[in-house]
Amino acid sequence: MGARTGVQFLDGLRRTRREIWVDGERIDDVTSHPKLKGGAASLAAIFDRQHAYADECLFTDAETGAPTNVSHMIPRSKDALFKRHAGLTRLSEGSMGIMGRTPDYMNMKFAGFASAPEVWAGEDGRNDRGAANLVSFQRYLAQQDISLTHTIIMPTIDKRTDTKILGNNVTVRKVGETREGIIVRGARVLATLAPYADEQTVYPSLPLPPEAKEYAISFAVPLDTPGLKFLCRDSAAAPGADPFDKPLSTRFDEQDAFCIFDDVLVPWDRVFIDGNVPVYNSMRATGYAINMTTQSTIRALTKLEFAYGVATRMAELIGDASPATQEMLGEMACYARMTRNALDLSLEQAWEREDGVWFPNGAALDPMRGMLAVWMPRVAEIITLIGSHNLLTTPTRRQLDDPAMRPLIDEMLHGADGASAEERAAVFRMAWDFVGSALAGRGFLYERFYLTSAARNKQMMHNRDFDRTRSRALLADMLSRTNG
Repeated sequence: MGARTGVQFLDGLRRTRREIWVDGERIDDVTSHPKLKGGAASLAAIFDRQHAYADECLFTDAETGAPTNVSHMIPRSKDALFKRHAGLTRLSEGSMGIMGRTPDYMNMKFAGFASAPEVWAGEDGRNDRGAANLVSFQRYLAQQDISLTHTIIMPTIDKRTDTKILGNNVTVRKVGETREGIIVRGARVLATLAPYADEQTVYPSLPLPPEAKEYAISFAVPLDTPGLKFLCRDSAAAPGADPFDKPLSTRFDEQDAFCIFDDVLVPWDRVFIDGNVPVYNSMRATGYAINMTTQSTIRALTKLEFAYGVATRMAELIGDASPATQEMLGEMACYARMTRNALDLSLEQAWEREDGVWFPNGAALDPMRGMLAVWMPRVAEIITLIGSHNLLTTPTRRQLDDPAMRPLIDEMLHGADGASAEERAAVFRMAWDFVGSALAGRGFLYERFYLTSAARNKQMMHNRDFDRTRSRALLADMLSRTNG
């Protein structure tokens, strides 16, 4: 089939009866329920967007000849990387970078996984069947253009003992098997995009000890699989609100869910790892992390540039050219420019693996994992500081449409330099939705932790990822001068 349209995406959601709970209610049709339909519509628009920008967002699948989303690409040239980058940028613009788990995110991960089936097979080849299943699933994912969610984190029960994986009866593990497949039980977090996904995936997260075979599992199952349940967080979708009043919340709440596996049967052809701890612990060798960071950084750049546009226009609408505001806007511009520079450098320094698969330079993007988690909350703070009390003086759509109220609003709440009251209200309402709404609160949490915390990423940069050769050489050189 190749790249789906928005209509095909929505039809697929309607045909699948999954167990999705939001605010204490089980929801049968996620495409029409007030708390979920906005997100469904926005994702459908992103599926349509790949056709509207087909030259950038689609490539021809060599096996089927069908137009296929670039996020499924396993690049075999540097030019292919540039094409994929352009397509991912266009897709991120569909939500201004606010939706972090659009389908291209998981598509990129599985393209990375499938690019190295030998890693899944293991050095001894004992997981050949799992490797073949993984490659087959990635082809299905690309050819049917389905939407995935995933769960990767163990639930927090007791931080004093959670890391002792053996005997942990909460996290997902294999509890049995039948002729049809394996039985899994437990829970994981956090299934972002769950209401809008066609399939649920589980794949390796933190390394496991050799004895933890029952936890060393990876698989995919359709969302309507018996025993699979999703408890979503409180809705941030502002159901019933006018899109003018809540321009982001009514569109871009992608949802997050606690995922429960209540003795779920996973068919053998969907099992990628079954108790093979060495394979489970080797996933970084596939290159998937570089793909993940690439998609995430492209998405983050779009969000940063959108936020910069909002903040700049806010300042213009209230005639604020003060040095303090100009400095804050310049700070935002620095974040956006540094992010763009990192992405550009990652492409220019792209490298070819020995099997002919191309990757961006991950070293150029590694700092983004630590810094974006700091920059994004700071961006929200800057918008709040520039907006100040003006964020709370924003007429609603109904007030603007009221024939008696509108003349007064035009007279007393217009913007500087002849800007209309309607534009001022639209921009400041959008800014508040970005920094002060329920969706904004979720976004704050997401940006702080979706690539693990800033602190953890900085620790990994220092302890694992940064080449200290030149730093040590410079120190040694200066010490020799001092001692000599």
